[in-house]
Amino acid sequence: MSKVELTISPRPRDLGGFFVRRILPFATRRMVGPFIFLDHMGPAAFDPGKGVDVRPHPHIGLATVTYLFSGEIFHRDSLGNAQEIRPGAVNWMTAGRGIVHSERTGTAERRGSHDLHGLQSWVALPKAQEETAPEFFHHPADTLPSKSADGVALTLIAGEAFGMRAPVKTYSPIFYVDVAMQPGARLVVPADYSERALYLIEGILKAGDDALAPLEMSVFRAGETVTLHAGSAAHAVILGGEPFPEPRHIWWNFVSSDESRIEQAKQDWKAQRFPKVPGDEKEFTPLPES
Repeated sequence: MSKVELTISPRPRDLGGFFVRRILPFATRRMVGPFIFLDHMGPAAFDPGKGVDVRPHPHIGLATVTYLFSGEIFHRDSLGNAQEIRPGAVNWMTAGRGIVHSERTGTAERRGSHDLHGLQSWVALPKAQEETAPEFFHHPADTLPSKSADGVALTLIAGEAFGMRAPVKTYSPIFYVDVAMQPGARLVVPADYSERALYLIEGILKAGDDALAPLEMSVFRAGETVTLHAGSAAHAVILGGEPFPEPRHIWWNFVSSDESRIEQAKQDWKAQRFPKVPGDEKEFTPLPES
């Protein structure tokens, strides 16, 4: 039997002149564990003076996770944090009851030609923590656990997996791993979590007898140990965790187990009752019409 339950092909999304591949949520698979959103950014090349400008926008009921392979993004939020993120580091922002942030290419980076490549994900919070106080944590690349053996290099972005535990503060059972494999290498993905998926960034990879396509997400069957075989140098991320007992609703940047809470957040943002982002107060992302 195939180890793959579902294959998800990303859909292109325009974030204001910068295109991403939207992987989650998907029509027939809204979440994998607590992961409710996943965008693949780039790889994109920018001329001098150009860059990414994601204007201040709000979140509730989730945590955002930014992880880069190349380039730089400058994060600011309504708690007053101002943090440059570089490849291999983790920005984890817990929105809880409400936070506002912006993500832009920094001034120094814009002076020359530059590129950007990475992943942006959202992790839904358990019902008891949906209204927790917002927080922000930055973890430099050298603080993340990693291991390398037999042609496989693993870096744990968040959670616990492969005998490693990341320093990132999480609220439910979760794992998120950056995987690099050399040709001929193998990696056994245990069935430690109920829901697991792999997103292949580049290379030739098989899960058992199933060939995995680059730039697609493969959701593995529950309870099945999966052995990955690399037919070339391959780069992927594996993620997942335990599902929540109650469904999650998602609208724009808002996630909640309670639809009325999302309606409240819409009105609060429209009336500009969310806090401002220090150092980035001039621009405002309007509430979408639909």
